[in-house]
Amino acid sequence: MKTHILLSVAILALTACAPSNDLQETLTPAVKTVSYAATGLTAQTLPDLVAQLDAGELTAVELTQAYLERIDAIDRKGPRLQSVLALNPDAMTQAEASDARRAAGNTLGPLDGLPILLKDNIETLDPVATTAGAFALKDNVTGRDSPLVAGLRAQGAVILGKTNLSQWANFRSNDSISGWSALGGQVRNPHMLDRSPCGSSSGSGVAVAAGLTAGAVGTETNGSIICPSNVNGVVGFKPTVGLISQDYIVPISSTQDTAGPMTKTVRGAALMMDAMTTDGSAGYAAALDANSLHGKRVGVLRFAEGSDKVASRFNIGLAAMEAVGAELVEIDAFDREGETYGRDSFGVLQWEFKATLNEYLANSPADIPVRSLEELITFNINDPREMALFDQSIFDSSNARSGLDDPDYIAAKANIQRATGDRGIDALMADNAVDMLVSPSGPLSSRVDPINGDTWPDWAGAGYLAAVAGYPHITVPMGAVHAVPLGFSIMAGAGQDKAVMSYGYALEQATMARVEPRYLRDAYGVEAVRAALEPGR
Repeated sequence: MKTHILLSVAILALTACAPSNDLQETLTPAVKTVSYAATGLTAQTLPDLVAQLDAGELTAVELTQAYLERIDAIDRKGPRLQSVLALNPDAMTQAEASDARRAAGNTLGPLDGLPILLKDNIETLDPVATTAGAFALKDNVTGRDSPLVAGLRAQGAVILGKTNLSQWANFRSNDSISGWSALGGQVRNPHMLDRSPCGSSSGSGVAVAAGLTAGAVGTETNGSIICPSNVNGVVGFKPTVGLISQDYIVPISSTQDTAGPMTKTVRGAALMMDAMTTDGSAGYAAALDANSLHGKRVGVLRFAEGSDKVASRFNIGLAAMEAVGAELVEIDAFDREGETYGRDSFGVLQWEFKATLNEYLANSPADIPVRSLEELITFNINDPREMALFDQSIFDSSNARSGLDDPDYIAAKANIQRATGDRGIDALMADNAVDMLVSPSGPLSSRVDPINGDTWPDWAGAGYLAAVAGYPHITVPMGAVHAVPLGFSIMAGAGQDKAVMSYGYALEQATMARVEPRYLRDAYGVEAVRAALEPGR
């Protein structure tokens, strides 16, 4: 199933792969004789690194250098994860400045000296282009910070560089490949290299899982933070839409787009939220409480639990919630109103994409060759590198849409927001008197398929509800099935971000289920799988 829950429960948003002819060769490196596991500094979590920097046991220069060396060793070489699209040439200078501040007793905040990667649709004033993975924007160096980056910088974070992504946040083609961009190639899942990294924040999820950064920023329209976090076995948080400014981020949807943190731990994500929010609502880390699930009623979305393999891991998480004092409330069915939901959901994104991208391209201060979606379509037609693997059918259909004053758009937007908000999450919570809704975060990752495009199994989870409604959603690692990770999702109503993060933290502390990547070439690297497939070997 397509990883771009654009249309309905079934379609999600993701990407990043290379237009080369040696894809099979690059997907099968010699991983059996070399260990690519993170060690030392690069194996630490963001909160651990904060503590070491605060204690003077570590310098920002040492940490930044460690990440740069690891990126070279396993992202550029070795298994060639291709998760980092560009490095910031000023990163080491920023690290040196952080160390000087700490030496003088002028630390800016908890993140001072922490290297952070940004998804490459987020602008930074550093001399690095914001490309969305496309040749049309390869020179889009704007010299301006997105407000979320300004917030990170104000706390002293080191902007390490940009992560690869599903090109145009996976809103170019119905036949796209999650984790592929023309500029960056195919991002590879470090747990099993032939498996999809999901997207569109694929590079951010992979970089965090592989120990290439202390934390990364992703963006989501419909699943693009949650899905890559799920399949790469990390924490991902999608906040209430509007909590983090959308300014200077290459857009899809004015009503659904949001950035969010991706880290190894919930506390790390909360520390990033404290810096990234632009509405004065900091205090996410301070609000975390390992006992926050005690006495809470948990709505279990059984209608979204997926396959038996996924459900088995989900049930382990539910048992952990019960063990710390939560009460489980079974919700077996959900009848979403409106037969036109799927059509309306996709249509709203098309309408908004045309309007917001045209505005973004027209107003970029950089010297770029396209200033509208129509010009972008023509550019791609004339560049075989862009069209090597799939078409631009979504670009074409979006460009055919009318303006945002169209009554059909206004009605469609009202329909989908009502179906996922008032009559979706809000109704499910109120009717069942629960404090949160939980489900698996998605299915087990499928294989990368450059011939057929994304071919996902039947979907698990109900993240589209939070995405379309614009409500908060967190995914927490919940172990793995045959070395392929899975996540556990928690959602609630608009503005309940701190509560959702705290519930995720309590579950994380009760389970500690995150698994480290094994860099397996494919499923044959799992001994039990190989023994079953080749019993006489």
